Amino acid sequence: MRYNIAMYSKKLRDLKPYVPGEQPADRPYIKLNANENAYPPPQPVVDAVNGALSENPLKLARYPDPDSTVLREAIADMLNKTGGVFANSEKAAAALEASGLKITKDMIFCGNGSDEVLSLLFYTFFDSNESVVSPLHSYSFYPVYAGYYDMNLVRVPLKEDFSLDKEAMLAESKKACGMIFANPNAPTGIALSTAEVEEMLKKYPEDKAFVVDEAYADFGTESVLPLLAKYKNLVVVRTFSKSLSFAGMRMGFAVASPEAIAAMTTVKNSFNHFPADVLCQTAATAAAKCTDYFCEKSRAIADTRDRFADGLSKAGYFVVPSSTNFVFARHPGLSAPEVYAKVKEAGILIRHFNTPGIENFVRITIGTDEQMNSLLKVMEDL
Repeated sequence: MRYNIAMYSKKLRDLKPYVPGEQPADRPYIKLNANENAYPPPQPVVDAVNGALSENPLKLARYPDPDSTVLREAIADMLNKTGGVFANSEKAAAALEASGLKITKDMIFCGNGSDEVLSLLFYTFFDSNESVVSPLHSYSFYPVYAGYYDMNLVRVPLKEDFSLDKEAMLAESKKACGMIFANPNAPTGIALSTAEVEEMLKKYPEDKAFVVDEAYADFGTESVLPLLAKYKNLVVVRTFSKSLSFAGMRMGFAVASPEAIAAMTTVKNSFNHFPADVLCQTAATAAAKCTDYFCEKSRAIADTRDRFADGLSKAGYFVVPSSTNFVFARHPGLSAPEVYAKVKEAGILIRHFNTPGIENFVRITIGTDEQMNSLLKVMEDL
């Protein structure tokens, strides 16, 4: 769209907004293109929302708690109980306990989805007209926010196996004001171990923010949360959208030192004092207490992912090892647009990024066993 220069800001001309997964309404689809959870939230979450409205409808006419105090306490309890990994909660919780760290509510910042948390984080820790280091292929909102805040995003190419080039990123960080990457990474699905992340932190400047986006950590084996016990410049970003079946409600959060969280709160209160509405806080608090349910569903998704990836490999596709609720795959004899189009014809939506370097890959969200069996049949027939 062209904008009247006299009416709109100069910054608007260069904005390149984020493009979400499509949501067509021309027919019913099996929707495997936005990394949403395959399962609904448990009944206690629904009951909490219905109960809040029936008990006191006036809540909708009153402002919510601007600090999300009860929710932050529930999130802290959830992380301490699970270690930040639903699919591997016992080992992850043991690792967090061994670190000596107990997460408290003053280490939690809540926002309207992790995208808003990321935006406020960019403003809090990174400076305009400075450089921020990120992988070349990672969450596509990072370059959007860098452009929005007039920052230079230094995008470091991945290695040939699609893993992060840690040494190259550290080298670039010497000239930058901060670093951010998703772990597990998106859209590739590959995760660095906690030990690998710590090796980076040991070599990284203590006075610069080191941001790890753990949107998909619940489907893997490790979280970097234990490292918060040692590294005050570490900031971990999480979301309810993926593992907690919350994409339609919007809740994201950051975990960091109390000082860092206080700084993010100052930015929040300078932008939007009430980012989490009363129904969101009510539902998210209930969800944070349903850890047994979400651990079960996250393990089920991880099991389905591994079976589906094995089936794709046997059908001739190259599948990148995944620690997420999606897989990243290509076929040596088929273009990704062709795979995407044929799958869509069959009534299934997957994602294709027309980005140099990954243009022949499709990203496939893991649904139920039934949904993935249907998709596998289509992709085998191709």
